Amino acid sequence: MENKFIVSSSPHIRSNEDTSYIMKQVIFALVPVALAGLWYFRASALYVMFFCILGTVGSEYIWEKITKQKSTIGDFSAVVTGLLLAFNVPASLPWWMCLLGGIFAIVVVKMMFGGIGNNFVNPALAARAFLLASFPVPMTKWTQTGVNWVSTTAAADAVTTATPLSFLKSGAAGLSGLTDNGISMMDLLVGNVGGCVGETCAILLLLGGVYLIYKGIISYIMPLCYLATIFILTFLLGGFNIQFAVSEILAGGVMLGGFFMLTDYTTSPMTKKGQIIYAVLAGIICSVIRLYGGYPEGCSYSILLANVMTPLIDKYVNNRVFGEVAK
Repeated sequence: MENKFIVSSSPHIRSNEDTSYIMKQVIFALVPVALAGLWYFRASALYVMFFCILGTVGSEYIWEKITKQKSTIGDFSAVVTGLLLAFNVPASLPWWMCLLGGIFAIVVVKMMFGGIGNNFVNPALAARAFLLASFPVPMTKWTQTGVNWVSTTAAADAVTTATPLSFLKSGAAGLSGLTDNGISMMDLLVGNVGGCVGETCAILLLLGGVYLIYKGIISYIMPLCYLATIFILTFLLGGFNIQFAVSEILAGGVMLGGFFMLTDYTTSPMTKKGQIIYAVLAGIICSVIRLYGGYPEGCSYSILLANVMTPLIDKYVNNRVFGEVAK
């Protein structure tokens, strides 16, 4: 009997890993980081997480009801966006700003461009940039770790502290500022420092990233290239001081951004070569902003700017088509 091959339309490779599964894995990887935020910022962190997630999930549900679209809140992507947004804001941020940031992330950045898979920048980072531009004072009012602050009043009511990046802004000389303020390398590693809710514990961020790599959710290429670029540039431009370069990696949002936002499927290139270019570009932008810009943190903007370069990278960096004959 003659064998027949039936050719169907793509996709030909099938997997049980749908959006819901992937988002659940990301949430699982972020749970230890969330617990660290609760440990250091107490009820304030829970307060911020609740209203950021309420803003993202609630706005997605209402938008799809109004536009009569199929509900997608069951894929947990809105939960991930809300959690990442909460990790990118201070623990003292008022509830209505958290809610507004969540709404902006979903309605403006995600749904207006066609929903999941169509946004051209990371929704959580775009919302952070929106909040920072709109409310610069509350967004840079860092709460001291261990302060149980829950209030609906202005962020000025919080017990404030400086972040390690504010000292490192002056280059390797800023290491003395860390020492003078009792901030050790161990504090940077375990997260006992001022900063955003999810930027604290570098160890747990690293473990979460390794877990996602182990599960095949993300590739190691982009986080490795991003962190390595920042380390090398801050080492070379920071007076060949390895302690300064390590501090730049542990402080701020590069660990959170490198593993959980730079690797966003929708906003990152498709090819390995493109991903390397994308991550290195983001690392260069982050290093330049941190060392020479007017703002001590450059992670968010570096990823957002790299996001908008993704279509151009995908256009000029293509894999060779299978079976293609060289000219």
